Amino acid sequence: MATALIRGLLAKGTRAARDIVASDPNGGALDGLRAAHGIVVHASNADAVRAGDIVVLAVKPQMLPAVLPEVAAALSADALVVSIAAGVPLAVLERALPNAAIVRSMPNTPALVGAGITAIAAGNRASEDDLADAESLLASVGYVVRVPEAQLDAVTGLSGSGPAYVFRMVEALIDGGEAAGLGREVAAQLAAQTVLGAARLLRESGEAPTTLRARVTSPGGTTEAGLAELEARGFHAALVAAVQRATERAHELGAQALDNDKR
Repeated sequence: MATALIRGLLAKGTRAARDIVASDPNGGALDGLRAAHGIVVHASNADAVRAGDIVVLAVKPQMLPAVLPEVAAALSADALVVSIAAGVPLAVLERALPNAAIVRSMPNTPALVGAGITAIAAGNRASEDDLADAESLLASVGYVVRVPEAQLDAVTGLSGSGPAYVFRMVEALIDGGEAAGLGREVAAQLAAQTVLGAARLLRESGEAPTTLRARVTSPGGTTEAGLAELEARGFHAALVAAVQRATERAHELGAQALDNDKR
């Protein structure tokens, strides 16, 4: 995700390469970033933090206990911290960084191609300007929406995990096309472009999915027959249940992070 942000910032001209500083314990990864994008790199997290006015915590949640003390020691008084560490509550971040303005975010993997959507939630010390700065940063890889932190688990269940649901659906469409007599490569092309085109039509038309679905569904036609089979097999209910269960799991992981932080 950090690489996606770097690419997006440079592609949109939001930041120049000389203004982007990255740190990573993997020297090979740092050399690759510098060679590919011309950014500034440091082996030390503290050195990277000192160089920036916006600090992005693009680390796995289990790495935060080691990283946060380094960040806290080097953070300037007016720095903004944007966390993309999945499932780590603002309360944990604010205890570790007591003087920082913090914005917690939940991006999703289509950010890797500039087509993501990220939800952000403000910490207690984050101002409107801080939120706007976080939005500008994360808009380099897609859309941004603001939500209360209490809704971030639901965001995780829907858009965070959602790409996997779509990929699973595409797998099924490919298998269905193959079972109906198509070659697998052709079926894969048809399925991927159908999903892409449908999503684009939904986004750009501004119409409700119910309206668009009705337009494609002629009485007694092929689409109606296919949809009836989906509903008979619980398609709608299964997706609703998937979002709910993923949301519950996100809540469980957040509660675990809070519990570990208190120990």
